[in-house]
Amino acid sequence: MGQEIEAVRFTPDNFVEYAERLREETLLLAEWFASDMFSHRDRMGGYELEAWLVDGNARPAPLNEVFLKNLDNPMVVPELARFNVELNDHPQHLWGSAFSRFEASLGATWKQCNKYAAELHTHLVMIGILPTLQEGELTQANMSDLKRYRALNEQVLRLREGRPLELDISGREHLKVSHSSVMMEAATTSFQLHIKVHPRKALRAYNASMIASAPMVAVTANSPYLFGHELWDETRIPLFEQSVAVSGFAGASHGPLRRVTFGSGYVRDSILECFVENEQHYPVLLPMRFHDGLEQMSHVRLHNGTIWRWNRPLIGFDYDGIPHLRIEHRVVPGGPTILDMIANAAFFYGLMEALMGAETPPEQQLDFSVARDNFYTAARHGLEAHITWLDGTRGTVRHLLRTRLLPMARLGLERLEIDVADIDRYLGIIEARVQTGQTGSVWQRAYAQQHGGDLVEMTQVYRHNQDSGTPVHQWAL
Repeated sequence: MGQEIEAVRFTPDNFVEYAERLREETLLLAEWFASDMFSHRDRMGGYELEAWLVDGNARPAPLNEVFLKNLDNPMVVPELARFNVELNDHPQHLWGSAFSRFEASLGATWKQCNKYAAELHTHLVMIGILPTLQEGELTQANMSDLKRYRALNEQVLRLREGRPLELDISGREHLKVSHSSVMMEAATTSFQLHIKVHPRKALRAYNASMIASAPMVAVTANSPYLFGHELWDETRIPLFEQSVAVSGFAGASHGPLRRVTFGSGYVRDSILECFVENEQHYPVLLPMRFHDGLEQMSHVRLHNGTIWRWNRPLIGFDYDGIPHLRIEHRVVPGGPTILDMIANAAFFYGLMEALMGAETPPEQQLDFSVARDNFYTAARHGLEAHITWLDGTRGTVRHLLRTRLLPMARLGLERLEIDVADIDRYLGIIEARVQTGQTGSVWQRAYAQQHGGDLVEMTQVYRHNQDSGTPVHQWAL
């Protein structure tokens, strides 16, 4: 979905032509998997950070067009809403001081962005959901002026036969609203992590990312409020799933395969299975015809970009044109600080390496249904959620992190030959967060409760703490 398209409206013939090209590219993709066509260059990581533009009252500021024009940085691009932007970075080899390099690079981009935001009397905030956001601000008037977003909105509503999108989330409070566009998706901003994998390890990597999702969403939770309601620890999860609530082909539009999903199961033989599932079970949303060769996989890649698995396999290309495989881990929210996010990344990459290298594949030790239940339970209850781990033991995520997962992540980072100083610095942040129990969501709730539920004041203090660079486990109330 990061690429622009040429049209907003489509004819029935456009869908037929796209589906045929998608089928041809998927068949070619199967040949690539069978003949080991993918790049063996692995151990690369990267990220995308979605952020908010806010005004002096901590309210969304729909000024991304002028902000991006003034900034003139190709690594910072628009997002769905005019008050959101996305920061990108060059991928890093996952060895040595990779995480220090990530922190320095993201810090430089963030500083530059805030300089230009200040010229517009605005500020950037990284958070999962902006607590001061009001439903009335999620209008099409606040949609970024890009054809792909207008077309996406039109096609989602077409598949829903014009029915409004229904949001129904039960957490500490209950929120139920109807909305007439996909703009509710704009309320969810994340820190998406990418890992480039060797083709022979892709299956293990994809399954491991799903198993890792529960502890990741619990330890990084930063989205407890939506429209003034206190909901899940990571409310982004149900919000995103319900904000693009369309599913299968005609006659199965209310079936089990959703556009935003944890997935239908582990992959068994190859992550090709995900792309076959895309082609066979998900209707095309954006039938843009590309005029390049099948080997560019343009139709496969765009279609895959309109299916938002929380762990999404991606096809990209190396500098020399060789196709490669990546896993995009989408469960982590933005914020609270750059240091916190790089620590989240270090924990994820270390845990992934440990799970991928385990003698017995973790997916053989934990049923998919249990991994899926773990994920939603952890998103709802955070560090105190009770989940089941690989050996069948149950306990809180907090206890599991302390006794099992942090040592696993350290082992994984050591296998990646990450510098000891980086391992100690970034895993130390996670260890302290687990020890104090203070995630971004826990701090937001505690501050709001102690200060009369004033979410504007809380957001302003959050932003001040974010600017200080102090990790969230040290934030005072």
